[in-house]
Amino acid sequence: MNTFSINQRSELGCTILDLEGELDAHTASELETVFQDLIARDNLKIVVNFNQLDYIASAGLGVFMAYIEDVRTEGGDIKLTNMNKKVYNVFDLLGFPALYDILEDESDAIDKFSNL
Repeated sequence: MNTFSINQRSELGCTILDLEGELDAHTASELETVFQDLIARDNLKIVVNFNQLDYIASAGLGVFMAYIEDVRTEGGDIKLTNMNKKVYNVFDLLGFPALYDILEDESDAIDKFSNL
């Protein structure tokens, strides 16, 4: 069984999602639920920290594609940080760097939000 967890915290008006484990077809619904909840509560400055994420499958990528437009339509954004090389390569292969801010460090993402 795959292990996956999401820890939520707030910093400078941003919601930080710390992903840990493996994000795949079995665990993607957990991330969907978190995005739905954040959008419903107008928490639209979202930083996803991949520091502890070991693996991402296409189902996990699909969650990001499903919610980015909703968040941006409401005036927010989803910024991605701290990816290991293996996870980044999956995003890069599918052209995500053209669609998302992918930053090395969480503080860089928070700074980008404060400049909006």
